Amino acid sequence: MKNKKQIRIKFRNDVFERDNHKCLFCEKESKDAHHITDRNEMPNGGYVKENGISVCELHHLKCEKFHITDGQQWDIGFHPNDLYKLIKSSYITALIKSKEL
Repeated sequence: MKNKKQIRIKFRNDVFERDNHKCLFCEKESKDAHHITDRNEMPNGGYVKENGISVCELHHLKCEKFHITDGQQWDIGFHPNDLYKLIKSSYITALIKSKEL
């Protein structure tokens, strides 16, 4: 098994490569690989591309709103299910891949 730093770097690189290093909402250069389902709720931290999405700083905040409010608030189009659809993944797929880490 790789160490945690290697896993995090691979996660980030895999997400950026899949998304062409661009925010999937506005196509600005992405500097954030957002965990769709919180790291604490996934096995091995959910560091798999099936649980990540490339976003710019502004859209990262919109994605985080769901986590910050414990799922009570989110902007339209930024619910985790919407994010999984954008990357052609799902919670179940991300869960299975996370268990394989």
